[in-house]
Amino acid sequence: MQRVYAFLRRYPTGVDTFWAVFVVGVAVVSMSGTTHVGSPAAAVPILLTLGAVIALRRRMPVWMLMLAAAAGVAQLVFDTQVMAADFAMLVIIYTVAADGPRWASRLALAGGLCAAPLAQLRWPAETGSGPLGAVLVTAFGIVPFALAWVLGDSMRTRRAYLAQLEERAARLEREREAQSKVAVAAERARIARELHDVVAHNVSVMVVQADGAAYVMDAAPDQAKKALETISGTGRQALAEMRRLLGVLRTGEPEESGEYVPQPDVDQLDELIEQVRVSGLPVDFKVEGTPRPLPSGVELTAYRIVQEALTNTRKHGGSGVGASVRLVYFDDGLGLLVEDDGKGAPHELYEDGGADGRGHGLIGMRERVGMVGGTLDAGPRPGGGFRISALLPLKPGV
Repeated sequence: MQRVYAFLRRYPTGVDTFWAVFVVGVAVVSMSGTTHVGSPAAAVPILLTLGAVIALRRRMPVWMLMLAAAAGVAQLVFDTQVMAADFAMLVIIYTVAADGPRWASRLALAGGLCAAPLAQLRWPAETGSGPLGAVLVTAFGIVPFALAWVLGDSMRTRRAYLAQLEERAARLEREREAQSKVAVAAERARIARELHDVVAHNVSVMVVQADGAAYVMDAAPDQAKKALETISGTGRQALAEMRRLLGVLRTGEPEESGEYVPQPDVDQLDELIEQVRVSGLPVDFKVEGTPRPLPSGVELTAYRIVQEALTNTRKHGGSGVGASVRLVYFDDGLGLLVEDDGKGAPHELYEDGGADGRGHGLIGMRERVGMVGGTLDAGPRPGGGFRISALLPLKPGV
């Protein structure tokens, strides 16, 4: 049955033509037993015209409405009484009300309401009840035309409602896809920042320690052994953090593996700075104000800023560089100041947002600070060296 329905939907004009032939055939049979059909020379063209109205109603609804009106006028003029083929008028009124323009729909309604009174005036029905009977016959004659228009207009309203629902569903689907893409992009950016911070810092420490171990391998084996131990510990820490980051891509992985590495916070700055000191960079660390628990996003941002700033100092500060870290607790936020006395980073890294794929650390810092509603300033300081200062409010937008 589905194939039959699909075939019929593909060829609507063919289906309408079949019904046109059927209606014309019924009309011919009924007319053959009628004594008064008017002029046969006029009846045949009118009959064929009404058949064409049914066959082409969906291809040219407005033109077929005009053709049906012309056929009706011809029936009145040539005294061709109501026939079975006049059913085409009901069909075209329904079609125009459902699919035609509004003005044609209103015209079809007006014509349909006038058809029965005109027919009653041209061919008065013998009711035996006088004028009241004629009025009742006319009223009953109007009902089919009015019902055809109402059904067509209801179909138009239903189609418009379904189209609106489909459009709304499509719009919601597009919005969901857009939101999903934004969420995926944000998550990618977050993971990229985390991976950059973890890899850049820990690999930097490992490279420095490896160079130092190679330099003192023969002269001071104990120092070389200590450097190798630092490399091993740093590598394990990097693997643990990368395992945590990659775990977010697999639902339930931390629970299934039984491992969970918490996100770093300001309490772990002492450990971070000690690691940096061991790698050969002197760091002066001070905390001002009263330490207290802060939102996890603020603490992670503070940790990553210090981590990236010290990594940049090792990479760009040159030999003999020293650094200082100040952590200040305010009533409404957390302040950070990281300075070094080295030669500073190249201008394009902090001013232009990176060159040739570099400078992603400072870009990541600005993104992190922006996510918590804070401010960040990075650039050379007077007298040489580099300075990074940040203010992280406790509430975004403050």
